[in-house]
Amino acid sequence: QVQLVESGGGLVQAGGSLRLSCAASGRTFSGYAMGWFRQAPGKEREFVAAITWIGGRYYADSVRGRFTISRDNAKNTVALQMNGLKPEGAAVYYCTADSDYRLRVGESGEDASWGQGTQVTVSS
Repeated sequence: QVQLVESGGGLVQAGGSLRLSCAASGRTFSGYAMGWFRQAPGKEREFVAAITWIGGRYYADSVRGRFTISRDNAKNTVALQMNGLKPEGAAVYYCTADSDYRLRVGESGEDASWGQGTQVTVSS
């Protein structure tokens, strides 16, 4: 499995921006699609964004146009730039590594790798 460590969460006012980062180590990063999910209290984990090994990007409707996912394969990192944050965007954000065919449709499999999560709080 790939080990993932997220960073960059914090408190931001509604309308503000945050940039989350995820560093991968362990098993080769090569070939994996990378993604971000989030989970708010009392809610199920939901798909946010994904990027394939060759750079294809996929977004949840709720964040499209405001969030941008990117990756640096040489540095084994993936980032999520979040602009125009809304109060409903407050959640723990998780980085994941999984296959292209799952992540690009917003799903994750049992053998996906996950980070420990980073908290994003949005004040209104």
